[in-house]
Amino acid sequence: MMDVIIAGIGQTTVREHWDLSIRDLAFQAMDAAIRDSAGLVPQALFVGNMLSAVLSKQSHLGALIADFAGLNGIEAYTVEAAGASGGVALRQGYMAVTSGLVDVALVVGVEKFTDLLGSPAEAGFSIPLDSDYEAIHGMTPSAQSALLMQRYLHDYHLGHEVFSGFPLIAHANGVGNPNAMYRKAISVETYNRSGMVCPPLNMFDVAPEADGAAALVLTRADLFPFAASPDATSHPLVRISGSSVVTDTLALHDRRDLLDLQAAHQSVENACRQAGIMPKDVDLFELYDSSSILAALSLEAAGFAERGKGWQMAQDGSCALNGKLPILTMGGMKARGNPGGAAGVYQAVEAVLQLRGEAGKNQITNARLALVQSLGGPGSTAVTHVLERL
Repeated sequence: MMDVIIAGIGQTTVREHWDLSIRDLAFQAMDAAIRDSAGLVPQALFVGNMLSAVLSKQSHLGALIADFAGLNGIEAYTVEAAGASGGVALRQGYMAVTSGLVDVALVVGVEKFTDLLGSPAEAGFSIPLDSDYEAIHGMTPSAQSALLMQRYLHDYHLGHEVFSGFPLIAHANGVGNPNAMYRKAISVETYNRSGMVCPPLNMFDVAPEADGAAALVLTRADLFPFAASPDATSHPLVRISGSSVVTDTLALHDRRDLLDLQAAHQSVENACRQAGIMPKDVDLFELYDSSSILAALSLEAAGFAERGKGWQMAQDGSCALNGKLPILTMGGMKARGNPGGAAGVYQAVEAVLQLRGEAGKNQITNARLALVQSLGGPGSTAVTHVLERL
């Protein structure tokens, strides 16, 4: 299989962008990624977005953003898979380039939460759930995570405080990320004193929604002008050596085991097999931490921890920047902010920064392999990529 490389990356800060439209945000990230790729011209645009039709009253983002960016005439469309939208858009771009039908693909994830406020926005957040059996009864993504955490605490006889390690790591790493929404470390005491969002989830267990856009330029190694002479670039090249998307039941009540993220497990297994590695070989794991419970379950699903013990890795230092498996290296969704359908592209951009050696104060020493996973809903869609420094 031919090598697909990430030739350019771009991102905006994650915050409340009241002064920018969804097309403005997307363009900023796309323009930065194209410039970072030495000016490669994309033939296809894949837009990862979750809620634009509801929050921004705008669908047909492919044509809108391509037109605004001056890319008229190219293939362009939106990819939606709830919180995994950005990761699945990357998968689509990867497959397009791998097929040989597209030489250069541009992937952008973008979300504008501040276009709609109040109860209509809250209702919009539940659209990715099962409408007939969950959302109609008032279920929300936070409530789903709360149910999972409650079951976890009950089954393994634990107290809520065991989950403090995930937000502590995220906020500690967010300090060194200039694009993060929150750049201040927190203490265990702060975590334990924080108010409840949906018991047992407190405010530090749930990632805050915010506006943002991130972009990637993909091409084949033999087409990239600097691939033959990496020394000519200002950074090492990064390739996608494994890619997989797997789905599970949409509704929680249809699962035999609520705490077993089957799709997350299978997508890691598939991506690592394609890359010719084992999960233990990676130098970092950019997991999906929209809630603390999903972070713990993701570590277990990927095989890094036994069932019921994923939280321990965040508590014992294993997942710190200098640990054996760094996670959330630029703050994750909790500190960087949760940009909805753009989250998966941000995760990939941040992993590329680590592999290039461009992560600044958060740089991991000698990072060569990164595992990146995004989840749609409570693991209803799981997309995993293995990124490798050449």
